[in-house]
Amino acid sequence: MSELSQLSPQPLWDIFAKICSIPHPSYHEEQLASYITAWATEQGFWNERDEVGNILIRKPATPGYENRKPVALQAHLDMVPQKNNDTLHDFTQDPIQPWVDGEWVKARGTTLGADNGIGMASALAVLADNSLQHGPLEVLLTMTEETGMAGAFGLQPGWLQADILINTDSEEEGEIYMGCAGGVDFTSSLELNYEAIPSDYQTMKLTLKGLKGGHSGCDIHLGLGNANKLLARFLFAHAQRLDLRLVDFNGGTLRNAIPREAYATLAVPSQQADRLKSVAADYLLTLQNELGLVEKNIAFVVEDITHAPQALDVRSRDAFIALLNSTPNGVIRHSDVMKGVVETSLNVGVVKLEDNQAKINCLIRSLLDSGKQSVVETLTALGQLAGAHTLAKGSYPGWQPDGSSPVMALVRTTYEQLFDKTPSIQVIHAGLECGLFKEPYPQMDMVSIGPTITGAHSPDEQAHIASVGLYWQLLTALLKAIPAK
Repeated sequence: MSELSQLSPQPLWDIFAKICSIPHPSYHEEQLASYITAWATEQGFWNERDEVGNILIRKPATPGYENRKPVALQAHLDMVPQKNNDTLHDFTQDPIQPWVDGEWVKARGTTLGADNGIGMASALAVLADNSLQHGPLEVLLTMTEETGMAGAFGLQPGWLQADILINTDSEEEGEIYMGCAGGVDFTSSLELNYEAIPSDYQTMKLTLKGLKGGHSGCDIHLGLGNANKLLARFLFAHAQRLDLRLVDFNGGTLRNAIPREAYATLAVPSQQADRLKSVAADYLLTLQNELGLVEKNIAFVVEDITHAPQALDVRSRDAFIALLNSTPNGVIRHSDVMKGVVETSLNVGVVKLEDNQAKINCLIRSLLDSGKQSVVETLTALGQLAGAHTLAKGSYPGWQPDGSSPVMALVRTTYEQLFDKTPSIQVIHAGLECGLFKEPYPQMDMVSIGPTITGAHSPDEQAHIASVGLYWQLLTALLKAIPAK
């Protein structure tokens, strides 16, 4: 933690270091929430939590700024828990270990939690710094954003007093976000039947690993490998040909993270064992040829393991593999309106065999409600063909761009004055909470800004130190420039 104490601006980095020291993955934010409310009370700030656990803190205006439009700074409390396979880390118990690597802050073997910990730290740093000039100020910290936006869904009208909301969950300095994609979770569940494995079979484990992974929205256009899909492709090509019996399949851990690893346990006829190893080696060469420019560390490992007593029967095996292999993944369509922006995508995030069922969990994103619905219908149709039960749930709206937004124009002007260059106005292919905030607060003017964070939702996550400083300059100058009511 002492490394971060040497960075500027302070106390932002010190607060972020404290956030890292308190476990706060999704559904386990309570310890961090309690710390923040206790700190706010100690500082003399009004604070309150609502029924779903969201935190609201208020700070009075700087003298002379009482007539300015009130502003809410907003971040979410939770982080995405992802770690490397060889990293021992319990996200519910162990602190994140940030360290400085040149121009970047990283974590040792895990996600850093800069998404949205830097934004949260900046909001708390504004509260802590009495030298800043600003109007009436609120800080809103929401619960469980990363796994369904529970806090945003539960936000009630009439609680916030702000006219303007500044979301701090963007991840590219120099870009101003004025809209985002909506999303919906989709699960296909396939009933499975098992049978005994013949005695002349041996059991092997296939491990596809070494992929980068990443954010299933912001990184979906980068051509990264999806471990679930790549392993399904191999099984579809060879399961029938080599009479492979599927014992287990397990890939990915979160529906909003591109899966980095997937595992299949197989029983193979003893006389085909060497052949399996040979075609696996060939497949690795194929993947390296196809993905080598973006996935430099891809690995496909075949190892002997203890004999398993049963596997899927042939009909269940073929139905599962065909369903997973045919499920679309990645970019479905680019936007015609916002050039260079993904309109619709999906991520085959988590696949598991458990309780005599195969479950394929996807996250669909789209700037258009009709785009989401189109993919839901495609996956529903695939489920019908495979005999699977399908369920779409947890739909949340996108944030429709408002080209006449006064706060967006103010951010652009402030950025130009500070840095003598024009920022990029963007719509992000990720789920920001602003779309949900618009329902209880339809008149609230909103914008999203943040520093440069790469590799979010993966252990490669890192925050660019200099960009955090630029973001802090913009945020504090913006608060000072907020106009009168």
